[in-house]
Amino acid sequence: MHILVLGAGVVGTTSAWYLRRAGHEVTVIDRQPAAALETSFANGGQISVSHAEPWANPGTPLKILKWLNQPEAPLLFRPRLDPAQWLWGLHFLRQCTAERARYNLRQMVNLGSYSRARLQALREETGLEYDQLVRGILHIYTDHKEFDNAREPARRMRELGCRREMIDTDRAVALEPALKPARDRIVGATYTAEDESGDAHAFTQALAIKAAAAGVTFLYGTDIVGLESNSSELTGVRVIREGVHRTLKADGYVLALGCNSALLARQLGIRLQIYPAKGYSITVPVRNEAAAYSVSLIDDQYKLVYSRLGDRLRVAGTAEFGGYSRDLDLKRCRAIVRRVSQLMPEAGVWGQAQYWTGLRPTTPSNVPYIGRSRLRNLYLNTGHGTLGWTHACGSASALADIVGGRKPDVDFAFTHS
Repeated sequence: MHILVLGAGVVGTTSAWYLRRAGHEVTVIDRQPAAALETSFANGGQISVSHAEPWANPGTPLKILKWLNQPEAPLLFRPRLDPAQWLWGLHFLRQCTAERARYNLRQMVNLGSYSRARLQALREETGLEYDQLVRGILHIYTDHKEFDNAREPARRMRELGCRREMIDTDRAVALEPALKPARDRIVGATYTAEDESGDAHAFTQALAIKAAAAGVTFLYGTDIVGLESNSSELTGVRVIREGVHRTLKADGYVLALGCNSALLARQLGIRLQIYPAKGYSITVPVRNEAAAYSVSLIDDQYKLVYSRLGDRLRVAGTAEFGGYSRDLDLKRCRAIVRRVSQLMPEAGVWGQAQYWTGLRPTTPSNVPYIGRSRLRNLYLNTGHGTLGWTHACGSASALADIVGGRKPDVDFAFTHS
């Protein structure tokens, strides 16, 4: 079949790769001049199966209320006159039960473990280099209550095959000596040795080059202006490319446009519960090699993730629900710099931080849409939230199986028509 993939981020590009490997003719369209220039550009860099606990859980609503008037809060809801925002919020609250949280955790761990294995196989097959490190993820806690609250999710993850180990401060500092300046603040940690880190932007662009060499066509600089359909299938995608209006047609279509997936799907009467969670990151050069971390970190109190990307340090986090604006909030960026420079003052050249913001396509459950839509030839691979990099290879491989009529080799709640 000829498959048209909408979106050239990490999810769209991996979808194109696996679909091409399955023997399909593949065309990718994206409004940007190259792959991975939006949400995949400067994310946290973690392949984090262990970071699978859903945002929606019984304790979250009270935290959100507490954070409403805190502009530097890790999760900030900015109310708008936007029905989609409020509808998403209602769906989110419905997910905040213990039963739903357990179910969603199982989906996230299963998909994450499968995806990490697919990434490792792809790396071995292609020899891709993207500043990857296989040194695990260390989740540090500076609050005794939050550390105690982590025990039960970690236990459930271990039952699901994710070896998230509870460890003390001494072990945490031994694993990552760069934490010595913050030793007195850390009350405990969890460690997942199998998790990884790497530059999602570098990975995606390198994979796009290999995909093009394998026969995938990339149409960059192509704006999607509308969809054409009948009652049972998508019949074309209207675009503007180099100032010319065209309608692109294919046998099948994959919607992998991040937050814009929900906006486009509305034209077809398909309601995807996806809303932007704006996140921020900083990237700084390493100052002192001995003081810079190489084990990827998660700072629980501030909901920040830290990754080592060669001679750069990446720190990312926060979630702001306030619409589709990509405006950079300098206060939130500076808050990240302030926190990480307090924990590891000599690690990076903090005064040279490069700021970035992106919109993560987030579902109320944190579980993405992967599978067939109600239109027989429209497939979904979207809504991955903060774990798009973690779940990209597994989602794309599974989707290629579904397109080919095969059952994916992972226990996950795929969407069905």
